[in-house]
Parts: sequence; C-alpha cells; structure tokens
Amino acid sequence: DTSAEVAATAADAVRDGLGVHADVVRVAVGTAGGPEAAARAARHDALAAYAEEHGCAAVLLGHTRDDQAETVLLGLARGSGARSLSGIAPRDGRLRRPLLGLTRAETEAVCRASGLAWWEDPHNTDPRYARVRVRRDLLPGLEDALGPGVGAALARSADLLRDDADLLDELAATAYRESTRADGSLDVDHLLGLPRALRTRVLRAAALAAGSPATDLSAAHVTEIDRLVTRWRGQGGPALPGGLTVVRAGPSLVFGRASTRR
Repeated sequence: DTSAEVAATAADAVRDGLGVHADVVRVAVGTAGGPEAAARAARHDALAAYAEEHGCAAVLLGHTRDDQAETVLLGLARGSGARSLSGIAPRDGRLRRPLLGLTRAETEAVCRASGLAWWEDPHNTDPRYARVRVRRDLLPGLEDALGPGVGAALARSADLLRDDADLLDELAATAYRESTRADGSLDVDHLLGLPRALRTRVLRAAALAAGSPATDLSAAHVTEIDRLVTRWRGQGGPALPGGLTVVRAGPSLVFGRASTRR
C-alpha cells in the first residue's frame, strides 16, 4: 500500500508548487456499500471533520466533467431517477467542485503548464470497477458512434435534471411535513392527493427518517410502499433495509422496527 507515500508527495507538491499549507490525515475505510463507496465516505468524513476543526468556509473537490458524464451513464444503466441522473452537484453544503466544467484532459494540461505532477491512481484503470469500464470503453464508443461532445451533452443533461430534482425535492419536503401526523405516521388520504412524483419522494423520505440506509433503499422498495397507499387490499408491507417494516393501519402508514411492527 503506497497511500501514505502518495499523500506525502501530494502534500509536498502543494507546499512547494503552490505555497499552500498542507496536512495529511489518515482515515479508516470501512466496508459499507463496497470499496469505492466506503473510501469516498471515509474521505468526506475526514474532510468534514478537518473543515469543522479549522473553520474552513469550503472544501474543494477535484471532480471534472468526465466524472460527471460517467456518473450520469452509470445512473442510466442502473435505472436511476432524476436525482441520480442529475449527477455531481457543483455545490453541496460546504463542498465545492470548481473543476466540474473542465475535462480531465484540460485539468492535466493546466497541471503541465503549472509544473505540477499528478498521481495516476491504479484503481482508475482497473476494469473490475464499472466506472473504469464506462471511462475506458463506453464513453469512447459513444463518441465514435455519435460524434464528439457526448460528455458535454451528458453534463448539460445533468444540470437540467438537477434543477428539476431540486424543485421536486423542495415540494416533496413540504408535502412530507403536511402528510405527517403527530404520532409520526403518514396520512394516506393526503398521500393519495399527491402526484406520484411527489408521493414516492415523500415515502422515500419517511423510510430514510425511520432509519433505512440510503445506500440500500431502492426504487423497488419505494414502489412496494406506494402499493400500500394506492393498491391496498389488506396486504402487509415490505421489509425494508435496516430492519424496518412499514404497514398500513387504516388511514395511516406506520414505519417501525421489525420488533415493534403492529
């Protein structure tokens, strides 16, 4: 494992090449969601903790337009909804991605012009990872078949879908509050009056609030919950990730732990 050496080299390059203070922080990577997701979660947690400790106004990440295009294609292949297809957000709380409008080749050209060396992560060429196969095979194939500009078009689509997803999420947050009873259950009659695009977002939000992990809660789970609202014939509800259940109790939907199921 050369991670420590690579991190030290990068910190030296920042100090010597840019005259910027740099710290190296060691992180513990778990296993939840697979190696890529676990490593990303560990990095983000470490960055958030460092930013909080040092009062940083923003955390800058190095995603490029190529990363955006790959993210959109992966979302399409997985049958994801508008939020996933909206790709990587330029701003997300304290996180900022100032290079999202540049291609990977353009960022490399800037580094060359600035005399900065960059690290080629071997995981970025490992075909065991879906993202690598998209980068190596799928995007070049689409460029060959459809002409240049596919990556830029996918990034534009992500921007448009993000605007739509932001609005729907805002409306769904209001609908969630209005659908929630004092005891925490959801009002079925109110849910029935919502368009499906809002109702399913409300149901997903309720499942997440009850403790279902976002990484494991799928569209299929939400569809099963929705059937308790729109097609209820006395059937029980689905088991949800995180050891949760949801049941229809007359005019209410009740989320809870399996041991407390009504």
